[in-house]
Amino acid sequence: MLWKSGRRSDNIEDQRASGPRPSGRGGLVGGGIGAIVLALVALYFGVDRSVVLADTEDTWGALFQQAGRQYVDPKLVLFSGAVQSACGYAQAATGPFYCPADQKLYLDTQFFQELQQRLGAKGDFAEAYVIAHEVGHHVQNLLGVEGKVRDAMQRSSPARANALLVGLELQADCYAGVWAYHAQNERKVLEPGDVEEVINAAEAVGDDRLQKQAQGDVVPDSFTHGTSAQRARWFQTGFASGRTQVCDTFNASQL
Repeated sequence: MLWKSGRRSDNIEDQRASGPRPSGRGGLVGGGIGAIVLALVALYFGVDRSVVLADTEDTWGALFQQAGRQYVDPKLVLFSGAVQSACGYAQAATGPFYCPADQKLYLDTQFFQELQQRLGAKGDFAEAYVIAHEVGHHVQNLLGVEGKVRDAMQRSSPARANALLVGLELQADCYAGVWAYHAQNERKVLEPGDVEEVINAAEAVGDDRLQKQAQGDVVPDSFTHGTSAQRARWFQTGFASGRTQVCDTFNASQL
């Protein structure tokens, strides 16, 4: 990517030396193995996290303003081993997640190398994509989508609740594509092969592929993030148009 000299965000907290801190409760968004892989693959070597976060701030700030809304910048918290958020205590196995209660993105930096080596998802645009995916959950929170979906999940069967969660994750993938569209069209940050890096990363973290690798079979009713094909397709959907309106994963005829 070509944005090494871009503006750097001030909304980053480094808690890697301080350890967990007491806080309240809430619901984690974007946790689990799918989010671990997606977010950590995206943050390994080569990308300046504060520049990526700043670029998402600029993009979503402008899009919200165009829609007559105000965008509130999220915080990016870097931690190692474990962290206490307003959504509860999380260990490294939880993976990177977004906490709606404190509007922060939490990323454990210790797993980057392991996930890159195991899944083979490399590249700085793949890294930026993961941050953008977690920011997508923040956008959902600001728009009220996250809260409505969580309420619906509590009233649903386990299979239906998982389906709703898949819709939430795929929409965050689509929002990551929306951000990438504007980053490219307005700031020309992409280089040849960058989009392919994201597609490779998205496919590497599909529920079907991860389940096949872990247990040898695939159980669609237990999906929480979407298949490899779905994750790649919804990023491409957002990237092709740059419009949030195309990201309605809850009413789409095909995921």
